[in-house]
Amino acid sequence: MSLTSTSDGPLRRYRSPGHGVDELVDAAGDLRPHWRELAVGYERLGHEELARRQAEIRLLLDKDGVTYNLTTEERRRHLPWNLDALPLVIPTDEWRTLERGVAQRAELLDIVLDDLYGARRLLRDGLIPPAMILIDPQYARPCAGVRIPGPKQLVVAGFDLARTRDGSWTVLGHRTQAPSGAAYALENRRVLSRVFPLLFQAAGVQRVEPYARALRSALRAAAPAGIDDPVIVLLSPGPFSETAFEHASVAARLGLPLVEGADLEVREGKVWLRTVARLQQVDVILRRVDAWFSDPLELRPDSTLGVPGLLDACRAGTVSVVNTLGSGVLENAGLLAVLPSLARPLLGADLSLESTGAWWCGDAASRSHVLASLGELMVRPLSRQSLEHSHDTRLMSAGELDALRRRIEARPERWVGQERIEPSTAPMLGPGGIEGRPTVLRTFAVAAPDGYRVMTGGLARTAGPIPGAPISSRAGAVAKDVWVVGGEPEREVDFWITSDEFVPEPVGVPAARAAENMFWLGRYAERADATVRLLRVVNGRRDEFQRAPAGPGKAALTVLLETLTRVTGTFPGFVGDDADTRCDDPDSELLSLIIGEDRPGSVAHAIAGMFDAIDVLRDQLSVDTWLVVGSLRHELDRLADPDDAHEAATTVLNRLLEGLLALSGLAGESMVRDHAWHFMEAGRRLERAAQVTSLVSTALTTERSVATESLVLESVLAAGESIITYRRRHRSRARVATVLDLLLLDAGNPRSLRFQVDALQPSLAALGADLPAHPARTATSLLRDTASLLDGIDTVALATPDERGRRHELEALGVTVRDRLHSASDAITAGYFSRLPLQHRLVTPIQAPGGGPR
Repeated sequence: MSLTSTSDGPLRRYRSPGHGVDELVDAAGDLRPHWRELAVGYERLGHEELARRQAEIRLLLDKDGVTYNLTTEERRRHLPWNLDALPLVIPTDEWRTLERGVAQRAELLDIVLDDLYGARRLLRDGLIPPAMILIDPQYARPCAGVRIPGPKQLVVAGFDLARTRDGSWTVLGHRTQAPSGAAYALENRRVLSRVFPLLFQAAGVQRVEPYARALRSALRAAAPAGIDDPVIVLLSPGPFSETAFEHASVAARLGLPLVEGADLEVREGKVWLRTVARLQQVDVILRRVDAWFSDPLELRPDSTLGVPGLLDACRAGTVSVVNTLGSGVLENAGLLAVLPSLARPLLGADLSLESTGAWWCGDAASRSHVLASLGELMVRPLSRQSLEHSHDTRLMSAGELDALRRRIEARPERWVGQERIEPSTAPMLGPGGIEGRPTVLRTFAVAAPDGYRVMTGGLARTAGPIPGAPISSRAGAVAKDVWVVGGEPEREVDFWITSDEFVPEPVGVPAARAAENMFWLGRYAERADATVRLLRVVNGRRDEFQRAPAGPGKAALTVLLETLTRVTGTFPGFVGDDADTRCDDPDSELLSLIIGEDRPGSVAHAIAGMFDAIDVLRDQLSVDTWLVVGSLRHELDRLADPDDAHEAATTVLNRLLEGLLALSGLAGESMVRDHAWHFMEAGRRLERAAQVTSLVSTALTTERSVATESLVLESVLAAGESIITYRRRHRSRARVATVLDLLLLDAGNPRSLRFQVDALQPSLAALGADLPAHPARTATSLLRDTASLLDGIDTVALATPDERGRRHELEALGVTVRDRLHSASDAITAGYFSRLPLQHRLVTPIQAPGGGPR
């Protein structure tokens, strides 16, 4: 079937780039058989519909918060995950051959890993040149002799593959340190199957989800002896990691706590997780922190990512780390040159899946070949932890080649020459239509009782727009789902739900860091809500009275501007020196209070705090959370143009409030009332109590003219979301005393101070219910004292000014209540979120061999 025989759709003008193999068409330009049905489906969609669905893909990924972090010394950026509308399609019979080759190679790597940290016969017998391994910084000598239970030491591995000019698949490299990409592959599948449901069903695509269940089983099997129901955690470098989304996604999918090094500690040779209730022993750690950074006592002293004493606990056999510390040595580029010769003596058979040609320059003959072939090969550093970069020598000038030659001759053992592969091209939806671009594939293997299970599919990446750039996420590559099509459906094994005897599991309590972020998520969300409401009111009064002559409206606007500064703490703002000038032209200051992310007290700063907390809590929050909050930053971006900012400000504030209300509704209606919810609720109630207290005690402490005070009271009620209730109750006119009744004392008003104090106490009681000592006892006592204080308040007396027009009792009440709320927050922090003491180094920090983190 030729492309020219199809209708004038998006594939009709597709042309293979003309070098190597194309995944869509053969050398004659005819569609490959496994693409024919899909091609007809894409043709029926047409150009416009395909572009619309590509936009839908971007929207779904954005709403799910799927990102790739690019961190530099200057800043951290959440790059949107870029997924192509067209998958990489591989027929099942071809995949099964590829799958067997991947599993066989994983078996070989496992044997090599076991030997390198055990008997080291391969080094002694010269089957692997000792210098190749011993100079690699990923070979962690302190880890010698450390084993995890079970027959496999390599539990998870990733394999980078490419199809060569002759149509066969070759291995470009191994990923064994902390293989990434599996969660992105699962997300790619979820999104593409939703956007193209009919095409997906018609193609008979093999499922990728069984990989997650296989990983869960492998982690349980790696537990120390005698542990039937292990406690498993995922150790992450934190939200600044490039693949932070993946860490949280895997943790959520497997039901594991997502922890950082500071959440764990070693006591009496065991690893413990610091929860808000007690220390909980950890049996298995799925590690996403590079080995050298995992234990500052024995590996890299200046690391803040690891757990002091972790390696000692591994030696004692009380915890299993997956992958084992030191497994990154299998990423050594030189191993590609020697693995083929190891297969027959170690496996009894040749490798069915070949590596790309490689030559280690530590060998004289190989070095001569590499030096003679400069200008044709890729030249790579031996270790992935090297600070050196790979070099495509075809793109280098004569001077650059001479410089590289001298470097290789000076330290030949640190370099590997590798055959330059022209990967097959695959169709991708580009700006000008569907075009062919070079594509590579990463798939994953996980240990199983009978060998290794390979994900039926994986993560494909297609070259970005810059010719010759590496095909990597960092370099702008576009992700593709991998559809293995045809054949019988995969037999389901290892179901999550089983018929085993029911054994009730205790309800877990969150790690202290997760609880702290839940608490601050509640606080920042409420702070953003309160600031948005007050800014909406101020903007409305500004539109009414900014150009009005002096009078009550202008005076009320000035009061509200001063209140805004004092409540948000954004001094000097509209108080102090030159306040009159800024009040006369408030637009730039008001805009700063919306979009000034680096300005504490602004809406953007509060929303950034929310996102920082959510980044840590990805594993604990519903995916619907991203549907709610994903648009908040986009709304703020709409105010980037100062010329249009004032026109758009009201609309943006309204939409921000919609998102914040949706987040509040999600928490109220979808979250289980467990410890995590109670921490978020406590943060929310404390912040709302502080905000309403500040609003009332700041705006109403000075008596003003009847007309001005009427406008101010109306504005305060609107900012406190109580204007409708007040008008219904008090139809004549506003009075300060009755406003104070509603906003401070009304236990039935969800926005009042009293409501927050009453709602806080059950949450604090729930947090301490199952603990031998109640860490929040001090906070509870402070809240009870505050409730008693409110019981004795006479709002008429509070509303009565002195001879100078000041309501000192109201002002003093505001100070007292805010101090107690602040002390209650400090008590919760001290009781539940206590930090480990600073670590004092016993040795001088040294640079790990090979340099810093990759």
